[in-house]
Amino acid sequence: MTLPVLLSIPHGGDRMPSEVEDIACISRHDIFGDSDPYTLAIYDMADEARCTVNTQIARCFVDVNRSLQSAKPIGPDGLIKSYTSYNIPVYGPDVRPDDETCRALIKRYYMPYHRRIQRLLHDEDIQLCLDCHSMAANPPPISTAHTKSPRPLFCLSNCNGQSSPEDAVSLLAECISKSFGVDPSTIHINTPFQGGHITSTYGMNPYPWIQVEMNRSMYLSKEWFDVATLQCSADRLHDLNGMFVDAIRMYFARL
Repeated sequence: MTLPVLLSIPHGGDRMPSEVEDIACISRHDIFGDSDPYTLAIYDMADEARCTVNTQIARCFVDVNRSLQSAKPIGPDGLIKSYTSYNIPVYGPDVRPDDETCRALIKRYYMPYHRRIQRLLHDEDIQLCLDCHSMAANPPPISTAHTKSPRPLFCLSNCNGQSSPEDAVSLLAECISKSFGVDPSTIHINTPFQGGHITSTYGMNPYPWIQVEMNRSMYLSKEWFDVATLQCSADRLHDLNGMFVDAIRMYFARL
């Protein structure tokens, strides 16, 4: 059965755009560390989701969860970045994509992502939209959170009530708690994240959007993950995916 949910997975890609291959200096490990690794597998609902939007391009090159107003590569948190969230340079010394390259990156990778979302928002069968992410167990240097303490297992964000009704995010939290078998206290609402560009832009316009952040300790810990090869246990990813799909099924069954 197809569920009336739109999934956005904006940071799951790890590919380098061909447009910057000659000037990028970032390593595979640093691209991995700045991405939401394995989220394309964890949040995959195949044909059960009404629709899914994702990108294969790594967020350190083109971050589709940022606004066009932050396009210039002048810092670690813009649409086109010069540093990762761990202050690792993306490009060589005194090297940045020029204006023509920036325009090409936006045209080829950023705009199609948002145009697809905008087209899908005319689908009257959608009832819920989820912007799906993972978060580092501990905040990176770029974090503006008030606390630097370890993060919860999950953070669900609705822009403090602006992108979805409160009962929707509460119900999703309950379903995740039951499906993943985690204590409700390990699922935080709007802390440490309130919701990014996608959630805040499209929330309640016309459908509810909730940003989902899963702690990477749930699959990048030593029992499942090889730091040297960046390989994660396929069994663990399969299990997490099954729990996520079950949570979404439960959500719609309880509406």
